[in-house]
Amino acid sequence: MTVTQFQDARGDLFDNPLPRRSPGAQLDSGGEEALPESAFQPVAGQPRPGQSALHAELGALRDRVPGVRGAVLAGVDGQLLGHDLTAGPEPLDLAALAATTFGLGRQCGLTLQQGPLRELTVHSHQGYFTVYGVSDQILLAVLGDDRLNVSWLHLEAGPVAERIADLLHVGGTT
Repeated sequence: MTVTQFQDARGDLFDNPLPRRSPGAQLDSGGEEALPESAFQPVAGQPRPGQSALHAELGALRDRVPGVRGAVLAGVDGQLLGHDLTAGPEPLDLAALAATTFGLGRQCGLTLQQGPLRELTVHSHQGYFTVYGVSDQILLAVLGDDRLNVSWLHLEAGPVAERIADLLHVGGTT
């Protein structure tokens, strides 16, 4: 099997990623891309002190599946709703990538007449990026390193997406 490397006169096209916004940069609108904390209804007995039930679900996914670096909740429009990332890519960037990935996967499903998107995984040299539909408007995106067992992630992420849908009081995708 041959892997094609895309290159131009300056070398590998993927060596220089697209320009990125500065960490913590303000939106053009001056607002924040996050749901108010009141949207994250705590469930008694589940979260640690100072942690919402939503963040507890995201953290539990990382704890249960080796190789998960973190997760992002995003709207299908790319709006960041919440995350549990401590390091790595900007959560705002991952929210935008999740929406773009979802849009591509949704269009593939429609064109191929295979129904709504369930999940889509991007496997790169150093890790994974998987997007799940929590509802028709909310996405769960999981960032994993190269040790990630994707099958294990799929088994764990489905129930997490359902619990997140319940916590946010939104219907599931199916």
